Amino acid sequence: MTALSLSTSSAATVRADAVVVGVAKGAKGVVVAPGAEAVDDAFGGKLAAVLETLGASGVEGEVTKLPAADGIKAPVVLAVGLGDAPAKGDSYDHEALRRAAGSAARTLAGAKKAAFALPVEHAGAAAAIGEGALLGAYSFTAFRSNGGNGKGAKGRKGDAKSAPLGEATVLGGKPRDKEFKAAAERAEVLAAEINRARDLINTPSNALDPKQFAAEAQAAAKEFGLTFEVLDEKALKKGGYGGLLGVGQGSEAPPRLVRIAHTHADAERTLALVGKGITYDSGGISLKPAGHNETMKCDMSGAAAVFAAVVAAARLDLPVNVTGWLALAENMPSGSATRPGDVLTMYSGKTVEVLNTDAEGRLVLADALTRASEEAPDAIVDVATLTGAMVLALGHRHFGIMANDDAFRTAIHEIAEEVGEQSWPMPLPAELRKGMDSPVADIANMGERMGGGLVAGLFLKEFVGEGIAWAHLDIAGPAFHEGAPWGYTPKGGTGSSVRTLLRLAERTAEGDLG
Repeated sequence: MTALSLSTSSAATVRADAVVVGVAKGAKGVVVAPGAEAVDDAFGGKLAAVLETLGASGVEGEVTKLPAADGIKAPVVLAVGLGDAPAKGDSYDHEALRRAAGSAARTLAGAKKAAFALPVEHAGAAAAIGEGALLGAYSFTAFRSNGGNGKGAKGRKGDAKSAPLGEATVLGGKPRDKEFKAAAERAEVLAAEINRARDLINTPSNALDPKQFAAEAQAAAKEFGLTFEVLDEKALKKGGYGGLLGVGQGSEAPPRLVRIAHTHADAERTLALVGKGITYDSGGISLKPAGHNETMKCDMSGAAAVFAAVVAAARLDLPVNVTGWLALAENMPSGSATRPGDVLTMYSGKTVEVLNTDAEGRLVLADALTRASEEAPDAIVDVATLTGAMVLALGHRHFGIMANDDAFRTAIHEIAEEVGEQSWPMPLPAELRKGMDSPVADIANMGERMGGGLVAGLFLKEFVGEGIAWAHLDIAGPAFHEGAPWGYTPKGGTGSSVRTLLRLAERTAEGDLG
């Protein structure tokens, strides 16, 4: 992984392969952002004019390379766009800094060291730049014969183009200042765990079935001192986990329910996180149409996010108890698969008529939500790539937030905005519940087609323990990016919601959420 460091060196004198500066859109053209003063001086105060000549405008995501002027030790200057320049007295938005650093890190793949001379007014800005650089430098090469880690072709070394940026140095950061040091350490942990989630999401299903996912969680639990428990198919059958068993019974790879927990002696609150972990989703008997199967290795993104967030909480030693529940199964069609019209008896005792086997995520989550509720946590948050309807509603960059408590939903939305994740609060209209009435069971797993994402949320709500604050994050849109990389977002798994979950755990530890 790319290393992160802080430095008080001048942007002109720091030794690096490239120095990264920020430029923005001002009222009269390109504006050089704070942090780049020494570089601008080396260009005779005309850096903005030179960049404009090269076609730069300062828009977000824009990257312009140019040879360094005399007096700058780095051979290359990389200017990244920050968007509109803030009003006088205002600061640059942290997310703009995060995305700019990510764009620069992607551009500088293969370089040994880059110095980031972006606006750093305080430790929070330095952390945002560090996060962006570390996330932007991410690459997944495990299965490439010319750049892998041995899984694709053992013993062959990767070429320079496949190597990420070696080191990111944030200029203006104060390595001896406790606040800056803590912010940088948190950025490193957070980026490492987001990238852990990305690796899991990008791993093909033939290398990551429920058993293998559980083994990954067990290894991390051992490394970071987490409590670990796994229920295999025999334990699930004995316990009556009809949702997990019903979804997984069509596959040769049986389901698992993993409990992984961080506990702290000073904790006064407990937060339960539940993740959908469908390691491959064919749709089951309700088979997905052609063109919709190729990316279904990503249907465990919720479980990956939960797993990563729990590990991050442990690595940061947060004074809060955080329990992660990974509901792992593979949804396949076969002679033993659950059929449309079958009735499953869930762990809660409720019966569910399965009208569509491709609405499987809510079934595994239902069992995990009931089990999580038995421990009476202060709050439960589930995370899932649950519905295509949410993508239709919010697009590919926002996740939806539903909850049984309006204040809790608002708090999570505000937290997501704080950490730079795009989200939107969604309702749970009571009138949509009737559409899930079943003539043969307590509830059906499908309801009205319109508002399908909300219907799924209402289904999950049925399995949350009474009196427990609960929220549901439908990350179907942002969990897996199929287009060209942008900012710090790579092609493939993104690690969506890890930042929100970790900040929620921190806020809970701080007592901000009551």
